[in-house]
Amino acid sequence: MEKKVLVTGATGSTGRNAINKLLELGVPVRAMVHKIDSRSEDLEKRGVEVVQGDISVLDDVSKALKDISAAYYVYPITVDGIIESTAFFAQAAIEQKVGHILNMSQISARRISKSNAAQNHWIAERIFDRSGIPVTHIRPTFFAEWTTYFAKEIRENDRLTLPFGNAKYAPVTAEDQGNVIAAILTDPEKHAGQTYPLFGPVELTQYEVAGILSDVLGRKITYEPMEIPEFAKYLKDKRSDYHIQHVTAVARDCREGLFSGTNDLIEKITGQKPIGMFDFITRKKDLFISN
Repeated sequence: MEKKVLVTGATGSTGRNAINKLLELGVPVRAMVHKIDSRSEDLEKRGVEVVQGDISVLDDVSKALKDISAAYYVYPITVDGIIESTAFFAQAAIEQKVGHILNMSQISARRISKSNAAQNHWIAERIFDRSGIPVTHIRPTFFAEWTTYFAKEIRENDRLTLPFGNAKYAPVTAEDQGNVIAAILTDPEKHAGQTYPLFGPVELTQYEVAGILSDVLGRKITYEPMEIPEFAKYLKDKRSDYHIQHVTAVARDCREGLFSGTNDLIEKITGQKPIGMFDFITRKKDLFISN
């Protein structure tokens, strides 16, 4: 039987990048998507088998995992439900005799986390660990893509507003994470039982990120740190209560240094140096320029 890997969240940032790399490596891919749209149709045109389903529905997950050798699991951070979804995924993987699970967790996943979502990610890790299936957990720090989430404010007001104070961390790109995911799914055995914290190459404050934005865009971008309660109010009509509780809790974690550090795991796993913020922002430059 030909080995095929499953990528959930296939039209999201990490899933899409993982599929790009898997196709480059010649690995057969099945993509699980929540809905059929132009993004999923593009995957099919590229030779990806697409299955539609809900990652929180046992039968959907079971069908997606049929004849799969290794699977990447990712649950959206914006909504509750990861513990039940993980239990379904683990049970379906046992029934379908999946050989390996690669689980997207986060750097703040801890038993004592004040973030409900981060604590739930820690529990999800334990569920997979107890499944008996070889598993690898990846725990990225904050994504470099956080900067793009506030592109409109940067375009219109030349301002970056975040609740991270003067904290330093090394932003990691979805592309680098996708390359890690592809490398592990391609050769999962040597990564079994591992938990990998993933970082970008250089720790930066948001003041320094604003400086990079200024250099790339050729105009002054100012970082204006926002207090955490104020940031929660700013998000009130933009995010779910579950997501807001998570973001405000991890903002405190970030200020206390939990997201700091760096390592060479991305280069060791993929053979490529991770992308720095200057190159990332340069690639995304058009997002920050008004039409």
